[in-house]
Order: sequence, then structure tokens, then C-alpha cells
Amino acid sequence: MLAIERKNEILNKLRAEQRVLVSELAVFYNVTEETIRRDLDKLEKEGYATKTYGGAILGNSTKTDLSYTIRNKTNVEAKNAIADLVEGLIEDGDHLMVDDSSTSLFAAKKLKDKKNLTVITNSVELVVELSGIENWNIMLTGGRLKADSLSLVGEQTQKMLHNFHVDKVLFSCKGMNTDAGITDSSEFHAKTKQSMMQAAKKRILVLDDTKFDKISFVNIATLDQIDIVVTNEKPSAAWLKLLDDHGIECIYPAESAL
Repeated sequence: MLAIERKNEILNKLRAEQRVLVSELAVFYNVTEETIRRDLDKLEKEGYATKTYGGAILGNSTKTDLSYTIRNKTNVEAKNAIADLVEGLIEDGDHLMVDDSSTSLFAAKKLKDKKNLTVITNSVELVVELSGIENWNIMLTGGRLKADSLSLVGEQTQKMLHNFHVDKVLFSCKGMNTDAGITDSSEFHAKTKQSMMQAAKKRILVLDDTKFDKISFVNIATLDQIDIVVTNEKPSAAWLKLLDDHGIECIYPAESAL
């Protein structure tokens, strides 16, 4: 089998199952694990996959926006770990802005036992998810529907967000890099996140470990503009020092610190 044929088959498997393992693919194709890693490297560079420990997941690309159905099925374990940590940062009565990322959606789901929250979001999916909670004030921005992410974007979105001041914002990104800062694949999404950050007293960036050292298309913010990073694995010593130097609190699961 030609390398291009194998790579295309791996991509089809990723699309069907959202995840592949290097060891399993090496056995299936009767090639070395290093050969499979090279295939996955190419898929990642093309924006179709994100390499993880021992394999790869579909999407989470820095170049493209995946549909909300795919995003909500990828890297679920990491997003749940982040959501558990975010729960401890939100207090009863908080006013929040929450972006349309799947990581923020997972975090918001864990807040349902909180009392008297006000949530402003551009995510149609998030509004549906939270609609049945009593004593919460849920506000959906105006704007143009971006169907692939079930989010509202554009000038009307920005106008509404600029009218409010909130305690905290939860937002994610496509990549965080020491030089480029925090970046996203879409100018629409980047502008929405920027408006939310401007409205918040405390800015909480939620991102899984695959987003570190990645650069996407559009700048969202510099590291100096965020207050807290919540992630699912302990970052490298270099990243921990850099975040500390910028006065950013980094929160990750306790077991990751061992």
C-alpha cells in the first residue's frame, strides 16, 4: 500500500471513530510505529488531526473550525477534567460570559448546581443546555448564526457584549504560544472572545494540553490579558514559569502534579 493511501485510510478512520492509536494502526498496516507517527504528523499539519499521547484525535485543528457535533465528541476526558476544575472557580450569584467553544460548554454543564448565575453567551447550544435551570438568568447575544458552531457572530454580537460588565469570562482558543499569545482560527470568534474579555473582571482561559505551543490564524489576546489558565494536564516547567512570570494562575488536576 502506498503511503498516501494509508494516510487517507487513517483519515477516514479518524472521521468515523474520532480517535486512533499508533500501536493499533502499526499492527493493522504491518508497519513501524514511527511510520504511523509520520502519517499522523502529516494529518496534523494539514489540519485534520491533533496528535495525543499514543495516537491522535480528529480535529482540534488550529486551522479550521469543526462542526459542534464533532467538537463535542473529541477529547471528552480532557474537557471533563477541565470542567471539574472550573466548577470551583464559580460562585453563587456570579455574572458570567461564556464563549461558544466545546470546552466552555463542558464547563458550564458542571455549574448547574450553582445558584442565581447570570450567563451571557453567543452559543445557541449552551442556551438550550442551560434553559431548564431555575433562578438562572440566561442571555443570548444577537448576531448572525454560524451554523457549523451553532453560535452567533458579527457586529450585533459585539454591540450586545459591550453593554455589560461581568465577574468572569470562560473562553477557549485554538492555540497558545509563547510568542504569538492566544490565537484562534476565525476572526469572528476572536472578536467575540475579545469583547467578552473586555467586559470581565476575571478572564479564565480553558484549554486542553494539545493547545499548548500551537499558533492559529487570528490573535485573541496576549498572555498578559488573562488571569487564570485551566487545563487537564500539568504543563511543562517552562510553561509554568512563563505563566507565573505573567501573574497567571495555572490550575490542573492534582494527580498531574505527581
